Amino acid sequence: MAHPIQDDQQRPDSTAVWLSGITLRGRHFGGGELLQIRAIVQGSPQAHRFELSKKVCEALDWRQPNGRLKDRACRDVLARLHGLGFLRLPPPRRAPVRRRRVAVTPETAPRPDLSIRARDIDGAALSRVTGSGNPKQERLWNEYIERYHYLGYGVLLGAHIKYFVCMHRQPIACLAFSGAAWRVEARDRWIGWSEAQRQRNLIYVVNNTRFLILPWVKSANLASRVLSLVARRLPQDWQRRYGYRPLLLETFVPSERYRGTCYRAANWIAVGCTKGRGRMDRHFEAAGTKKTLLLYPLVKDAARQLRTR
Repeated sequence: MAHPIQDDQQRPDSTAVWLSGITLRGRHFGGGELLQIRAIVQGSPQAHRFELSKKVCEALDWRQPNGRLKDRACRDVLARLHGLGFLRLPPPRRAPVRRRRVAVTPETAPRPDLSIRARDIDGAALSRVTGSGNPKQERLWNEYIERYHYLGYGVLLGAHIKYFVCMHRQPIACLAFSGAAWRVEARDRWIGWSEAQRQRNLIYVVNNTRFLILPWVKSANLASRVLSLVARRLPQDWQRRYGYRPLLLETFVPSERYRGTCYRAANWIAVGCTKGRGRMDRHFEAAGTKKTLLLYPLVKDAARQLRTR
């Protein structure tokens, strides 16, 4: 009996292996679906890759929880099937775009020290940048992160939300949340889910990929206050934008640089450390740095729901 292959295995040679299916991007494609995908590609010789991904998504009814086609994930799947020799795609219409360094302007220049009482910040201080229809705010958020965050700016792929925290209409902090790390031993052990459960329910885990208090802002306990406020706000914003509510937040703190004190003060739970492999494609961090993993359940029974959905 042929066993389904995973996306990190070597190029399969046997037709029997293809008929047993393959798992890519956390989705298992059975032999019938693979043949259907190849037929769509072969039957559309004039279509470019974006068109093909739309056709495949519609044929397989592959959608996000909000009903939108998962065409970006599908394009990646098609590219991997092309690389494995299962099908042949047309050449890309344009070369891959390398991330350009975000331009730094006087608009984000350092300012005089600003003292703030943490208790003066409430939920109204949170301003959602993603999906706000304000490209200037998006550019400004990117610039602050590029200039003052130790990791710099990185493009957030897939589902994500950026926030400003403002006081008197001036930014004092920036946060970003996006898709969870694919596989993390400490988190997966804390949840206690199976491989199939993880693949099915990972979308309900959201990663805090960036958190920055601007360097001229001086305030005791401000960081933990902000984390508490955004944990209340994020689920409803995510629901409105993506059609489902996350159950768990995660973040990674480089152990040699920080202790994660503000997260712990906001009731995040330290559950272990990574092995220092890095996630260049997801979290823009170089390999080799061990990080403390902290989790924040957004509901009381988060682990159980992540196992049973």
